[in-house]
Amino acid sequence: MELTGERRLPVDRAAAWLALNDPRVLSACIPGCEALERAAEGEYTIILLAVLGPVRARFRGRLHLEDVVAPLSYTLRFQGEGGPAGLASGSAHVTLTQAAPGTLLEYRVSARVAGRIAQVGSRLIDSAALKMADHFFAAFEKQLGSDSN
Repeated sequence: MELTGERRLPVDRAAAWLALNDPRVLSACIPGCEALERAAEGEYTIILLAVLGPVRARFRGRLHLEDVVAPLSYTLRFQGEGGPAGLASGSAHVTLTQAAPGTLLEYRVSARVAGRIAQVGSRLIDSAALKMADHFFAAFEKQLGSDSN
């Protein structure tokens, strides 16, 4: 699955960068996130409840930041295991550009799933991924707004 997009954020690049690197903010924005904790510098553990059609699973995984160029861009690699539901892995490349007023966030996500979750079909997976991205960004923009008040 491949997903690309962009969002205009209502804050400057420095504030957007801080939020994108704050586990508290991210855990509040990631749909189904039950826990997100720093394991080491640039590395996090995550527990995520995912529902995709008839498949419901709790994924336990790791997130790792690579190619970090603060406050411009990074690549987030992820992998998780959902027991009988299967596996998920991939990466998300995020770029921030100052764009008055605010910041332009561009993203490119590549993900792979295996196991029962892959059997629901690529259309359902793609649709769910778009919905999750929309939910994440709506919550992220809300967090940015509440942090600036």
